[in-house]
Amino acid sequence: MSYKNFPMVSRVVFGRGCFNQLEDILAPKRINSKAPFIFFVDDVFKGNAWLTSRIPLSYDDKLVYVSTKDEPKTSQIDELVEDIILSYKDRPSGIIGIGGGSVLDIAKAVAIMLNNDGESKDYQGWDLVQNEAVYHVGIPTISGTGAEVSRTTILTGPERKLGINSDFTPFDQVILDPELTKDVPKDQWFYTGMDCYIHCIESLNGTYLNAFSQSYGEKALELCKEIFLEGDTTDEESQDKLMMASWHGGMSIAYSQVGVAHAMSYGLSYLLGIKHGIGNCIVFDHLEDYYPEGVAVFKQMKKKHNISLPQGICANLSDKQFDIMINVALSLEPLWENAIGKNWKKTITKETLKALYLKM
Repeated sequence: MSYKNFPMVSRVVFGRGCFNQLEDILAPKRINSKAPFIFFVDDVFKGNAWLTSRIPLSYDDKLVYVSTKDEPKTSQIDELVEDIILSYKDRPSGIIGIGGGSVLDIAKAVAIMLNNDGESKDYQGWDLVQNEAVYHVGIPTISGTGAEVSRTTILTGPERKLGINSDFTPFDQVILDPELTKDVPKDQWFYTGMDCYIHCIESLNGTYLNAFSQSYGEKALELCKEIFLEGDTTDEESQDKLMMASWHGGMSIAYSQVGVAHAMSYGLSYLLGIKHGIGNCIVFDHLEDYYPEGVAVFKQMKKKHNISLPQGICANLSDKQFDIMINVALSLEPLWENAIGKNWKKTITKETLKALYLKM
């Protein structure tokens, strides 16, 4: 039997205020004065001197503010890559993403596409990337997605929402500074934290489960319960712990997979543009049949933090729209195999998924 030889983030720095070390970390990686560092920054930080004044720009470096109103699209990646190629004679020294999962995914995808021909939609799937990415750095400003450590970058393409899953996707360097998460709005903190929690539940209850995934998943789950259920931690402790839960939750997927909530949430996102974190929560709220204990604890967390999820989002959809969502969800075969087993197609039908979507 042949086992996957997965790459991991080769360098990581953790600690409150470690963002200040960014210049020292990047300096040795500068190829020359004409090969810039490109910084993709969540536009929520526009005008926030506390963060932006510490971004070390020099020579032809560029800071690009990215809107996260919509999730990353393949067309957006292609435009960003083309702009860089047309603007500079030299390939960049590096791509740096500063933000949540969407910004980190944009940084990963741009770094890949700068060294690979064609359009980013051609690389949606598993192990399709041929060439090593440009040096890229991830700096999360919200915790939960695991994007800082995963080997995928989730993109919405013309036909589907699917990641570029490859050995060249993971960051070369990650900077984990919990202080950067201090101003995250409460609802967003919950939804993104629940992305981590749901990662754990789907991984730990999946048929792909093994000791590698289990060790990371159990630790992430333990941290999520401390933060969202027990709630006797200080704000700083909570920020530190959630950042590490996100890391462990992302790692738990490396040798495993996610499951039903993620598959169905991709459908919601593709058709209705619903963001990943809240989409997962909307779906997971109705998955008692698949994850009874996990959903029961989720509902406790939701109640504790006074979170109200949108209702009736699928109430007025046409049959054609349901079919689009269902087909996107069903196309994610590894997720269903992990959740249900090799014979998942016998029980997971279009009718099954439609009945679930109708509850939302």
